[in-house]
Amino acid sequence: MDESLPIPPPRPLPLVHGSREFREGGRVVEEVDLEFANGQRRRYRRACARGPGSVMIAAMPDAHTVLLVREYACGLHRYEIGLPKGHMDAGETPEEAADRELKEECGFGARRLTRLRSLALSPAYMEFSTHLVLAENLYPERQLGDEPEAIEVLPWKLADLHALMLREDCSEGRSLAALFIVRELLARRANGVPA
Repeated sequence: MDESLPIPPPRPLPLVHGSREFREGGRVVEEVDLEFANGQRRRYRRACARGPGSVMIAAMPDAHTVLLVREYACGLHRYEIGLPKGHMDAGETPEEAADRELKEECGFGARRLTRLRSLALSPAYMEFSTHLVLAENLYPERQLGDEPEAIEVLPWKLADLHALMLREDCSEGRSLAALFIVRELLARRANGVPA
């Protein structure tokens, strides 16, 4: 029995009276003049996304295992474990970008690629989002990427996500959220429940 309370519909979106873009600290920022349904007026700032976006790949060598990567994370100056990911090239679909990144980072291609959903990095402040792609029916194929060193590939059992989420070297919120989304989707699929 589902005991979740129904979620009420969202409020009407604020009215946009105008916007302007400017550079701030090496990035493009958009200031938006908004009027909310209650008459309150505010100026919000958001970081503007440039380029076609990015992908994050949940690559499944079997129904119970996902491929993680350990690579250098400059922001924290340490090696981090997470899902393989990368920027989309101009003209690429999320599925094409996921297949390319998977070949570059993990040495596998996928015969079945399914876009699951988008994940926002910080929706209150940025328009940037990442497409989560499920990659199945893998086969070995390596493509040369732009990484400065070989990326370590770590197979991880979905049943052991509880251990992964407590590791200090697995701290990226998008990867953790994506893994739980994938685990739920695959469990529903195994039980014949539509996703």
